[in-house]
Amino acid sequence: MTNPTAEQINTAMRGFDRLYVLEVLACGDSEVRARVTVRDELKQPAGLLHGGVYASIAESLASLATALGVLEQGQMALGLSNSTSFLRPVTSGVVEATATRMHRGRTTWVWDVRFTDEQDRLCALTRMTVAVRPAPDGRTPVSGRFP
Repeated sequence: MTNPTAEQINTAMRGFDRLYVLEVLACGDSEVRARVTVRDELKQPAGLLHGGVYASIAESLASLATALGVLEQGQMALGLSNSTSFLRPVTSGVVEATATRMHRGRTTWVWDVRFTDEQDRLCALTRMTVAVRPAPDGRTPVSGRFP
């Protein structure tokens, strides 16, 4: 299977990713890029982009790319660990994320996710570990979602 395009991924997006409006810009087997526009609904009480948004973006990007990488072997990807360090607040505009694969193992993949603001300043870093497991029925959550 050829990896879907960013447009195909965005069209097939559903669930929580659709709620906070994740926009995938590029998706490859070792790097994924996306962005989210900061809105009031995504801010914590002090007016900063909520930490859960960063965690959600990191988990979605790393899980998506891992799932696409193991799909043909009848396996699925499940978030295992997500640790984020916040370096600079984002209060408006767009936050961009670049997930880079650091390790591709048989049972785990490890990703580093860098978050930047519109001025390309580093705002947060996430280390994301994704478990790779056999799909219970041979179908993974992303199978059949892309042409």
